[in-house]
Amino acid sequence: MNLTLALIGNPNCGKTTLFNQLTGSNQHVGNFPGVTVDKKEGSVRSHPGVTVVDLPGIYSLSPYTSEEVVSRDFLLHEHPAGVINIVDATTLERNLYLTLQLLELRIPTVLALNMMDEVRENGGTIDVAAMEQELGIPVVPISASRGEGVEELCARAVRAAQEKQLPRRIDFCAGDVHRAIHSISHLIEQKAELAGVPVRFAASKLAEGDSLMADTLGLTQNERQLLALVVEEMENSHGMDCEAAMADMRYTFIEGLCAKTVVRPGDTKEQRRSVEIDKLLTHKIWAIPVFVGIMLTVFFLTFGVIGPFLNSIMEALLSVISAGLAGALRDLGINPTLQSLVLDGAFAGVSSVLSFLPTIVTLFFFLSLLEDSGYMARVAFVTDRLLRRIGLSGRSFVPLLIGFGCSVPAIMATRTLASERDRKMTIRLTPFMSCSAKLPIYSVFTLAFFPEHRALVMMALYFGGMFVGVLYGLLLKRTVFSGSPIPFVMELPAYRLPSPKSVLLHMWEKAKDFLIKAFTIIFLASLVVWVLQSFDFGFNPVSDSGQSMLASIGRTLAPVFIPLGFSDWRAATALVTGLSAKEAVVSTLSVLLGAGEGAELTLLLQQLFTPLQATSFLVFTLLYMPCVAAMAAVKRELGGWRAALSLMVQQTAVAWVMALLVYQLGRVLGLG
Repeated sequence: MNLTLALIGNPNCGKTTLFNQLTGSNQHVGNFPGVTVDKKEGSVRSHPGVTVVDLPGIYSLSPYTSEEVVSRDFLLHEHPAGVINIVDATTLERNLYLTLQLLELRIPTVLALNMMDEVRENGGTIDVAAMEQELGIPVVPISASRGEGVEELCARAVRAAQEKQLPRRIDFCAGDVHRAIHSISHLIEQKAELAGVPVRFAASKLAEGDSLMADTLGLTQNERQLLALVVEEMENSHGMDCEAAMADMRYTFIEGLCAKTVVRPGDTKEQRRSVEIDKLLTHKIWAIPVFVGIMLTVFFLTFGVIGPFLNSIMEALLSVISAGLAGALRDLGINPTLQSLVLDGAFAGVSSVLSFLPTIVTLFFFLSLLEDSGYMARVAFVTDRLLRRIGLSGRSFVPLLIGFGCSVPAIMATRTLASERDRKMTIRLTPFMSCSAKLPIYSVFTLAFFPEHRALVMMALYFGGMFVGVLYGLLLKRTVFSGSPIPFVMELPAYRLPSPKSVLLHMWEKAKDFLIKAFTIIFLASLVVWVLQSFDFGFNPVSDSGQSMLASIGRTLAPVFIPLGFSDWRAATALVTGLSAKEAVVSTLSVLLGAGEGAELTLLLQQLFTPLQATSFLVFTLLYMPCVAAMAAVKRELGGWRAALSLMVQQTAVAWVMALLVYQLGRVLGLG
């Protein structure tokens, strides 16, 4: 049995939680063909051979955003065997709007009523059998966060797909809209069948004024004129434009359906609680200070309490492995040069990065809690007013937030922005958000030079990147990106306790990405650095790394950094290797300094930098051009290497100027 099920629903309806419940860790993330919108799919654990594709969260199948286009194209052209439509049972009226459009596609569909636990706890009820009868599809009550009803949902979806249980035809239109849709259906019937598009769905979209559907069906000019007359007559009779008339028709049916099947006591406990909490968290004065306080707490716990404790355990483990590996190589009589390659090159480079894995996982644990609880949606809402001052809307907050994890998916996520101006501007600002790959650099430098104030320094680096991004955005707004951003509308979900499974999966994904990078890019970079620092250009072994190929390359670049306070060739070399992956900065310094465990590396860094020089180095690392993978993403999104190279030069220039200001100001103040 090989079946593909599409999982679709509104944003914040619990779709990701349900997807994780269905697939567990049997999932992978890619992109939909031709667009950089996330495509998550996975194998259903309880049904081998069944694949679930997690479509983007949308409110309708109108082709206005890239998510809507992707979802619609997938359903129309990829022909999934079935659809699982998940809805928030606490806000059924809004969620069922998408459901009615899905029914018109004539695909086996199962409706999942999520968050039924909240409905029950607040005294509400839903007559599931009556709703099944009214909609003509299976309806299953579930609680995705608790795993309730998920197995039954999966079983009924698979059965519906296997038996090709099509939704019962429901003619839920009436009056003028009814006449318009049926007139259009007769007009396009043959062309819709030739195009493989359900007639009712095509007619409804044409009645809404959907020009993309007209192109898909290949309507002639005469047919388009007839269509325009039908739509115009509907608008005149109904007294509103075509989109409003279609929306009114659907909501009239939904109101009648809910009146028959739903008993609602009013706002749920979660919604009432959310309103009270939002009085503080979205307050026009206190929202930003509260956000800063929350993030400071996260950084304090990550870098001041939990991170150091877990890091010490990891370092001890790596030290034991290093000693065991060294002993094994000696016992086997391995050549000393090869021993050095393995221990001082590969293992030293990889272990210097791996020692900070617990810190990264801890940080993403807290960020996952904030995101899954619904708080990050509030931050997007609150920052809309601030982002508008630099020419963006709150919608740009999502890619910028993703940038704190990794610049590559953040740059790709700008595809969701409706305005081309906003998209290009957001791409240019995203690299200023400090990605997680820089965490090992910050961790080792703050441990070496600012051990008593690690959380504050980390906070200053993250907010410093945001501050410089704001300044750069103001410059762009006044020059190449003049104009106003598009309006920003978003739904604030009720606050909910995060699903432990969802949080753990998020942490595992980040840890897995980090481990893959450590044992591929960092491993290879460490080997290359070891070879370059162990041999001269004639490939003769050198006893002093200062005579090596790497030293020659580093000395060529070092003068550029003299005004910034760090002119040692090893620092310059580490910045260059950081272009492959930012973690390589730490692994390169570890190899070049001959460091073993993390504690030894911090002592050697104290000999290479003063605190002021270290601060300048951190500022430059924070702001200079991102890794090669991120620049490749910029090239794809902006349409060529010219734009990408321009961004590389501009961002590195900004980094150089800001590091110069920090170092020279520090010297004036007598801090150097």
